[in-house]
Formats: sequence, structure tokens, C-alpha cells
Amino acid sequence: MTDSAGIPGGTDAAGGEQPPNGRKRRRLLRWIGAGTGLLAVVGAGTGWWIYDKLDGNIAEDTSAAAELRRYDKERPVHLAGGAQNILLIGSDSRTGADNARYGQDKGTQRSDTTILLHLPADRKSATAVSIPRDLMAEIPACLKPDGSRTSEQFAQFNWAFEWGGTACTIRTVEAMTGIRVDHHMVLDFSGFKKMVDAIGGVEVCLRRPVDDTEAELKLPAGRQTLQGEQALGFVRARHSLGNGSDTERMERQQAFLGSLVKKVQSNGVLLNPGRLYPLLDAATSSVTTDPGLASLRGLYELVRGVRDIPTDQIKFLTVPRRPYAANLNRDELRQPDASQLFQRLRADEPLAIAPPEATGTPAPATRPEGDREEAAADDKTDRTQDGAEEGTADGTRAGTGGRPGTAEPSAPVPTFTGTTAGVADCR
Repeated sequence: MTDSAGIPGGTDAAGGEQPPNGRKRRRLLRWIGAGTGLLAVVGAGTGWWIYDKLDGNIAEDTSAAAELRRYDKERPVHLAGGAQNILLIGSDSRTGADNARYGQDKGTQRSDTTILLHLPADRKSATAVSIPRDLMAEIPACLKPDGSRTSEQFAQFNWAFEWGGTACTIRTVEAMTGIRVDHHMVLDFSGFKKMVDAIGGVEVCLRRPVDDTEAELKLPAGRQTLQGEQALGFVRARHSLGNGSDTERMERQQAFLGSLVKKVQSNGVLLNPGRLYPLLDAATSSVTTDPGLASLRGLYELVRGVRDIPTDQIKFLTVPRRPYAANLNRDELRQPDASQLFQRLRADEPLAIAPPEATGTPAPATRPEGDREEAAADDKTDRTQDGAEEGTADGTRAGTGGRPGTAEPSAPVPTFTGTTAGVADCR
């Protein structure tokens, strides 16, 4: 008699001889069990390796964190729990082989693009505010790379990044807006291209062909998908698109980001491991963040909070500004519009976005205070018919937005010039 390894003569549990089919079945089950266990171990090991790799990709900006701690008592306080403000900085650094082709590395860098992203506590919308690089701003005394410190001065906004890096830019934004910056992310040219390529390109639409030798960009008119190198030229070009102003370039950047958001939210990326992993790998290896975001978990929590926001609630606008009187090639904040925008974001209050033709002005603007009062008066008149009482049948007061027992009319939401990620028009 032999054992039960598939050779005739094996025995069953009772000591009797097993049928050949029963022995084969038990042998097969043992192999399946062993294989499943091996796959689980390999899968767990692979998953951990991927997580560890992505987590290790992220560069942590400890120097900025230390500098911000030094001035913590001077920084704005939070007025709205649960809301977050993230400063997104596009660096024009020429450091590294991939960035060197765009110019000589002189050991300095400026913020090519700066966007303040506000995420409200309810995460039902997002507001991205572009800050012009040519905006005149009060730049505080900042720590330079060589260890010395600059003096406080009124200068072009993007010089803050050149003089004192991320910490200096954050402190300049906070002093300008009164808004506490919770997190920051810095992305260079190479990182931008990697992210665009990782999702298979981003769709744009052009009213007319583009041939810009300086930006190395040649594109036909119409709708098309741009890959990394083309996309970088598209968002950076100034001389061949529109009127060549930085204003139009910011609008183009906002439209591009809107298209990128739609692409990332699509099932073709988020539910496709073949696309999702390259995107995560490109994103984590391309950004430098504060310690709070410098982990895969930190970035995941951020993305999870915004991934389901409808595209028509992802708003883009540029800080209200006007030509600087002393130098028309520079900008300055336009008041009181800028202060009103900052106050709404600071308090986590809603704001509305409309295109220039809807607001009746080519520059970011809000509805004048007198117009708001007049509209409220008109609303009150419409609700009061033939001299009747202002009270309504359900116990609310006219002009209160349906709030029972209140007498003061609710203030209308201010409207600023801008666009949303849901808008896809040719530029």
C-alpha cells in the first residue's frame, strides 16, 4: 500500500482505501489553498511596495515649515473650522536636466504661477484664486538661501519666491489676504509635464492656430489633446496667444486646470489602474509639500475631499486688480473688491462666478453695494402685495430667504468675474 499522493493504495481517514477521484480532489484543493495563500502574500507585498514607493516619492519642505513657525504669532488665525487653504506654486526653476532646456540655471527661481485654493468645510465646492506674478505687494523680511535676510519692501509679488522661497511667498499671501495658508505644493516644469502625460493628455480648444517659436509651440485651431511638452508651452505662452498679457495667460491656465480636473475625475483615470498608478507616481515624485501633505495618506485625504465636487462648483478667478499707477506694466489690488473676496474666503462664505459679459466688466468685480441695497428693496416690494403684511402664511418674513422669525433680509452672494471647470470653450 502506498500513501495518498495520487498513487493507488492510499487510505481514507477511517483507514480504508480512498477512491482515485477523491484523492485527486483533495490534492487539487491543497494546491489551490497553497496558491491562494501565495497570491495573498505576493499581493500584500506588492501593495506595500507600491505604497512605500509612492510615499517615499514626496519631497518634504522642512525649511519652509521651520521659517513659518518662527513667525507663527504674526500669521492669520483660522475663522472657519474644517475649511482648508492650499497655496499652489508653479516654479520656473531651471535646476535639473529636465528643466535646464528652458533656460540657464542661475541658482534662483520665481513663482511662474501662484494659485490660492480654498476648500470649504462642506467640500461641496472649491475656489481657485490666481495671484498675478506682476502684482505689487508688501513683501516681509524673509530668510534667503544663503542665510541672510531681506528687508521688508513693496515689490513685485513673484520676487517673494525668488528672495525667500515658499515661506516668503506664503507670508506675503497671508499679509495680503488675511487668510491662513494651511498647506502648500510646489511644482516645476518637469513635474507638470509628467502629470499631464500620466493621464494621457488634456483637451483644449483654440479659436485660431498657434505658432510660438519662443514657447516651442505649434498647434492647429480647434479641439485637441495636448501632451506634456505641448501643455507646458500652452500654459506658459504669452506672445502668440490673445493679447500677450499675463491676464490672458492666467485665464488660459485656469481653463487648462478645469479640463485637467474633468479628465482626472473621469472613470478613464480614477478607475483605471493603468492610468491611476502613473498619475500617482508622477504627482508624488513631482511635488514638494509642507510636512502635513508630505505622505501618501496626506495627499489621499486631500484628494478624497474634492474628488466628488461637481465641475460647475470648481471655480476659477483672478484676484481683483487694476494697473499700478506708478508703472502700468504692473498691477495693484482693486478695492473694495479684493478685500470683499478675501473676507468671503476667510470666513468660508459662498461667492458666485460669472463670465465678463455677465458681470458687464472685463475685470473681476462685485455687485456694487448700492445695487445690492436696491435689489433687496425691490425684492421686498415684490413680496408685499397691495399693502399686505410682510409676514407670510408659513411664519417667515419677506426678504429673509425663508428663515422663520427673522426680520433682516439675507445679504446676496457677491459675484466675481471668473469661470468654472464645467465650462469648455475655445480660447
